[in-house]
Amino acid sequence: MAGLAALFWTMRAVSAAEAVTENGLRPVLEGIQPVRVSTDLKKEQTHWAFQPVKRTEPPAVSDPKWSKTPLDLFILATLDAHGLHPAPSASAADLIRRVCFDLTGLPPSPEEIKAFAEDRSPRAYESLVDRLLDRPSFGERSAQPWLDLVRYAESEGFEYDRPLPDAWRYRDYVINAFNRDKPFNRFLTEQIAGDEISPNNPETQTATVFHRLGPVRRNAGNPEIALSRNEILTERTDVIGAAVLGLTVGCARCHDHKFDPIPQRDYYQLQAYLAGTQEYDLLLVSTEEERAWKERSRVITGELKRLRHAVEKAEGAERQTLEKQIEEQEGMLPPSPATIPGIRNVPEQRTEIHVLKRGVWENKGERVGPRPLSALVQNAFPELPADSPKPRTELARWLTDPNNPLTPRVVVNRIWQQHFGLGLVKTANDFGANGDRPSHPELLDWMASELVSNGWKLKPLHRMIVLSSAYQQSSRSPTAGVAMALDPENRWLWQFNRRRLSAEEIRDAMLAVSGRLNLKQGGASVMVPVDKELLEQLYKPSQWQVARDTAEYDRRSIYMIAKRNLRVPFMEVFDAPALLTTCPARESSTHAPQALELLNGRLSNDLAREFAGRLRHDAGLDPQRMVERAFWLGLGRPPTIDERRLSIDFLRNRSPKEFALALFNLNAFLYVQ
Repeated sequence: MAGLAALFWTMRAVSAAEAVTENGLRPVLEGIQPVRVSTDLKKEQTHWAFQPVKRTEPPAVSDPKWSKTPLDLFILATLDAHGLHPAPSASAADLIRRVCFDLTGLPPSPEEIKAFAEDRSPRAYESLVDRLLDRPSFGERSAQPWLDLVRYAESEGFEYDRPLPDAWRYRDYVINAFNRDKPFNRFLTEQIAGDEISPNNPETQTATVFHRLGPVRRNAGNPEIALSRNEILTERTDVIGAAVLGLTVGCARCHDHKFDPIPQRDYYQLQAYLAGTQEYDLLLVSTEEERAWKERSRVITGELKRLRHAVEKAEGAERQTLEKQIEEQEGMLPPSPATIPGIRNVPEQRTEIHVLKRGVWENKGERVGPRPLSALVQNAFPELPADSPKPRTELARWLTDPNNPLTPRVVVNRIWQQHFGLGLVKTANDFGANGDRPSHPELLDWMASELVSNGWKLKPLHRMIVLSSAYQQSSRSPTAGVAMALDPENRWLWQFNRRRLSAEEIRDAMLAVSGRLNLKQGGASVMVPVDKELLEQLYKPSQWQVARDTAEYDRRSIYMIAKRNLRVPFMEVFDAPALLTTCPARESSTHAPQALELLNGRLSNDLAREFAGRLRHDAGLDPQRMVERAFWLGLGRPPTIDERRLSIDFLRNRSPKEFALALFNLNAFLYVQ
């Protein structure tokens, strides 16, 4: 492996040095603010995020011709104000790779890159964007940030980490909604109150799985903890506040919010909208099929109970025999019937919501009913009766009201973040006083207004952003030194921000270039092989049943099981979230275990072997042709003179598989620029 390591570090050194030059070093203490306690509710209501969305027409700029969309005028006006200039346009190869990953999460093929570079039509890029927006992979890419945000998982966490049967239906619902460009207000309403607005519609019932995605403690030794309504309602309230409103409403559970105008009473009034919700698993099978499933399960479960009782007393060979029989019986259990794990209102089980002193369940104070946050409605806005028949429909109506200043601002900020790596408000889940102020407030409001006036459609917003000159800039500015001194985080967008691919994008790109990517869409999630040591950490190793069809292992990463107590190491090391709480933005860390995983991991080595086989098939054994093909497939460009020389020398002494593995480790593979 010495030759492989030398090639890897030699080829990576240049791009690593460029990363330091381009991005600079940020002060460790930058952005730290002193703690401030809010004492004046009316004063805090003047905070920018609580003000009505104000549409400002795009400003005049020094170079109107630079603008390709109205967004550019806002960006250029800010640069003008600080004496800065935008970077030149990105190369065709960089741009197509950038936009393909941003809109589909997959790399372009060499043929697509070459065709785009040779297309002299003035609409070449626009046509490319429209094709990408129409691909099914657009929904798969767009769904992942939303799933991160709503803490999507298919198991309940804590000690038992019980599976949530058929939760994958919610994942497919989200993917399909983005592909169909379902209006965001409808998309949100269905998740908040789908069972209320259309109780017999499987699609809207699937949307309500949103409420079941949080971790649930089920401790058989203590029923009060196992079914704690306090924990469940708290978790559901907090995620609505963070994901939809972009506010840390959970900070008001124990006392009035220390920074934002959210009294503790407001928190429990928001929670009161959810008071009647109970888990409801809607079976998608006939009564006869359900009865047959229960009977077959009863017989096998009885036998499993007998075997498990016997194994506790057995030793040696007898114990091994019994354990094998248990494994065989577990494999005979019939699959659970098709289910939608949603919710519904059960009036007789509605929880009375009280303002809890210090947030302690037993310390009940004033009883409250549903009402929106005080800072966002007039004082005369009435509190709904606690037993309102469709409380979540009313909640959804308020959340998606065009006059609600937070929801449209929050969603357009998230779309901006997806394409530029950083939102106009960089604290995407905190638009409050302790969060970030927008870098371009007029632009944020212009986009929020545009979203609502266009019927809450998101695809036009994606399209406008990626067609902008700001997005099409190079990631290398000739005036970077001057610009970085004024704006070290590149908040004003004087160049494009280079970004590392997410865990899903890296894995999917490796599958794609190796020729093994399985583009099958939808359906039950996939469990891939993992080390035995990881399975032993589970409450029951049988919770991880590897797919029998090995072709399933090669599906896109979004279709891998999202299990809280077992994260696939490759995904974890590249910053996939822990799935316990809302994740507004992925971290992008750089550390040694990533290189170890890419150099030594099972996945990277298996796919490097497949990649090498593809190179032999496409280019034969000629090192020069093999290197050329490898760079086009893996990096979307031809090799430089030095890269070609190093690679050919390497292939004369080492295997194509090791060469393919080195390419997986390059910054040019792991980053878009």
